[in-house]
Amino acid sequence: MNTPDLPIAACGLYCGTCRGYRKGKCPGCAANEKAAWCAVRNCCREHGRKSCAECTDMPLENCRKFNSFIGKIFGLVFRSDRKGCILRIRDIGPEKFAEEMQKAGCYNRPAKR
Repeated sequence: MNTPDLPIAACGLYCGTCRGYRKGKCPGCAANEKAAWCAVRNCCREHGRKSCAECTDMPLENCRKFNSFIGKIFGLVFRSDRKGCILRIRDIGPEKFAEEMQKAGCYNRPAKR
């Protein structure tokens, strides 16, 4: 679904507008080996997916990895809407999603819905 050059994290966040990514301090979640702790990233890698937007195994609401306690805390701390990002990727595709996010300067919430 999304191409390797798009900086979209497995959980749907857009790395391309993240300060660390822009400053070259982080290669993005997909290439960041320090992110090996992330269950969502690991699941996508195990199943050959770029992000949860490609998953058809179960509804996103039922996925324990995506909806883990850590994921909920992450969402609160960073005010992120990972589910909204995944749904937007499914609606318009990863390329258009990346364009929207780049134009809006967003990384943690879908730019449009």
